Amino acid sequence: AAMILALCHVLHTENLYDREFLDRCAVGFDEFAPSLADKTPEWAENITGISAHRIRALAREMAATRTTVNINWSLQRSHHGEQPFWALVTLACMLGQIGLPGGGFGASYGPTNGMGSTAPLLAGPTLSQGTNAVSDFIPVARFTDMLLNPGGKVPYNGRDITYPDIRLIYWAGGNPFHHHQDLNRLRVAWQKPETIIFNEQFWTPAAKMADIVLPATTGLERNDIGYARREPFLIAMKKAREPIGEARDDYWIFSEITRRLDADDVYTEGRDEMQWLAHMYEEGRQKSARMGVPLPSFEEFWEAGIVKVPGENTDPVMLAKFRDDPAANPLKTPSGKIEIFSKKIASFGYDDCPGHATWMEPIEWLGSSKAERYPLHML
Repeated sequence: AAMILALCHVLHTENLYDREFLDRCAVGFDEFAPSLADKTPEWAENITGISAHRIRALAREMAATRTTVNINWSLQRSHHGEQPFWALVTLACMLGQIGLPGGGFGASYGPTNGMGSTAPLLAGPTLSQGTNAVSDFIPVARFTDMLLNPGGKVPYNGRDITYPDIRLIYWAGGNPFHHHQDLNRLRVAWQKPETIIFNEQFWTPAAKMADIVLPATTGLERNDIGYARREPFLIAMKKAREPIGEARDDYWIFSEITRRLDADDVYTEGRDEMQWLAHMYEEGRQKSARMGVPLPSFEEFWEAGIVKVPGENTDPVMLAKFRDDPAANPLKTPSGKIEIFSKKIASFGYDDCPGHATWMEPIEWLGSSKAERYPLHML
């Protein structure tokens, strides 16, 4: 965030920003701008190690040509991780190129298939998730806190959330021990529930610390359908071999559990694996037809093994319609525009999340006092 804010400082002090775009498509710039006064390139150099000269040159270069600013998703998993994203959108607003080909902002271009894809948008086959009877939730980053502090409260979007008392965890897909912040603390919290159950294909750290592990099949040991909304292919993922040992696919596992709970008719709806695949495919085929993308029947698709999605490739430009007419194409924000300063977030009164993008010293970084004793920084 420090680097981005210094770029914003240069654009502001050298009058290189697009005031017309800010007035038409964003709100809150005048509330944000005073905070840039001390966010000089020299200030950012002390934090980032990038020279003030290079920061100034980069800001001028960005303003002089069509520029897309891109950010890595992983930054949001750091302390104050929301700030770089808010700062990036603010920078893109100041450049005024949002909604133009080759301009604006993006996140993780490259590792995700949907970013910048020109393939026709596909509805595809999906399994209905239904409606959870329990509406309570917690932010995923608070998972460890929840287990350690049942009944405790945490501020969230201007209100308090109460942690439930979790006695049983059923985990299917994923491994919390590879992406949570403090694994030693999570390991202590992991001892709190009475029972932990995992559907798992591999002997992961989380599976090793579970009470019950139900071995699940890999994609080679079951039938499935492969697709992505911005990929031009549907793939029949036919089972290549029988499951190893006692491994079973997730649908079989959940069907057997619901059968023992006398609820299998509700869960399976009377369909087996292939019948569900055909049902989901047909639903997706009808949705795609309404979007102008015709697909063959399930039988033809399964026999062929792969289907190329028909239709002309397009060159989508994110937020182009919004740029052309913000009033007719409002965003899902309180103002309908890009919020450089958010009155709602400011009203929460959180010390660690003001109403606009900023830089706050994280708990762990090479500029902290801890780095004198612990000089190695793992990324």
